[in-house]
Amino acid sequence: MFIKYIFLLIVTFSFHANAAIKIDSWFTDKGSKVFFVQNNDLPIVDVEVSFMAGSAYDKDESAGRASLTNHMMLLGSGNLKQEEIINQFSEIGAEISSGFDEDKSSFSLRTLSEKKEEAFKLFQTVLHRPNFDGEVLNREKKRYLSSIKQSDTLPDSIGNKAFMKAIYGEHSYAIPSSGTLDSIETITKNTLIRFYESAYSAKSAVIVIVGDLSKKEAFDFANQTSNDLPSNGQLRSIEKVKLTPSQTIKIEHPSSQAHLHYGYPIMKRGDEDFFPLYVGNYILGGGGFVSRLTEEVREKKGYVYSVYSYFMPMQEKGPFQIGLQTKKEQIDEAFKLVRKVVKDFIDNGPTESELAAAKSNMIGGFPLRLDSNKKIMNYISMMAFYNYPLDYLDTFSDKVNSVTTEQIKDAFQRRVILEEFTTVIVGAS
Repeated sequence: MFIKYIFLLIVTFSFHANAAIKIDSWFTDKGSKVFFVQNNDLPIVDVEVSFMAGSAYDKDESAGRASLTNHMMLLGSGNLKQEEIINQFSEIGAEISSGFDEDKSSFSLRTLSEKKEEAFKLFQTVLHRPNFDGEVLNREKKRYLSSIKQSDTLPDSIGNKAFMKAIYGEHSYAIPSSGTLDSIETITKNTLIRFYESAYSAKSAVIVIVGDLSKKEAFDFANQTSNDLPSNGQLRSIEKVKLTPSQTIKIEHPSSQAHLHYGYPIMKRGDEDFFPLYVGNYILGGGGFVSRLTEEVREKKGYVYSVYSYFMPMQEKGPFQIGLQTKKEQIDEAFKLVRKVVKDFIDNGPTESELAAAKSNMIGGFPLRLDSNKKIMNYISMMAFYNYPLDYLDTFSDKVNSVTTEQIKDAFQRRVILEEFTTVIVGAS
């Protein structure tokens, strides 16, 4: 019903993505950060509540604890079982979901504005009263263990785990988010309760509200959400990333394809070199079929179906990574060509025509990233969680447009040091 209703309304909806997005921001009495955007074009409200509760807050012996806490919060709250939660949201045409990564744990709500009060109460029950039912936990631990065993047979998963461990060493970003066979076995109901009470505090919460409601309604919802969260938790931080020595790791695997992971940690959120590195990488390997890596490695040589590069900024330095898959007998030549293309880009930077095309694509496509409440909410949640300035979206296109070829060349030469890269190849011949 919800989807059909939205489909009927969407033809009349036109969000002016090029116009400034007015963001109201405040803190609740309990210390939760709130970002609010009022948009009455559609009768929809989107909410996301995020916490500093990602996998980087685990330890090796408790790996998987943060992920299981996030997962279990949708499987039972108060006296409600999973099926009852799903049914009650469905009955009012609302949707709930969760997100999880190294830095954060988040919960999202989408509801029709006429049903928002009912949806808010149910959403708050999920956030405030997770029951971490022991029987359900035992069932989900078995699923986690089964998933870990399966992932340990897949070349891309094997490579990613080995790559993260190699470039992060003892840092918590190296900890597998889903845990290990040993760590999952040790997790109990009390383990999750203690983590919830320490990590899901009002001080840690970031509340983002976008859609068809007044500022007073948003203020009241944020206060109600914040007031009943655990009050004893403390704000926590992730340790700084220390560079590990460059390594070359080759892992045997029966797959017919070799999988390459190549890079090291470079960029954190709010990095002063973000725009030169971001725009430069679009040209190098982030722009799909218009990137240099695709042109040289796929189109001219036919070594791969796809090759990519990306920066993944996080609370502390996230990885710059280049990846591809190719036939085992071609991996050495493909990798050699990748290194040549990247080195040439670092040494000489992009051409003016490459930069102009990249800017046109990036700026021209940007409004499509903000053409719905949910997309706006996703961006604003990122801004709120990582302390971006309120005008970040308004100035984004201008900052992309102001990047020069010399700035890209300078940033890549200072920050992208190939001698420090680690190489992981799964399925090496």
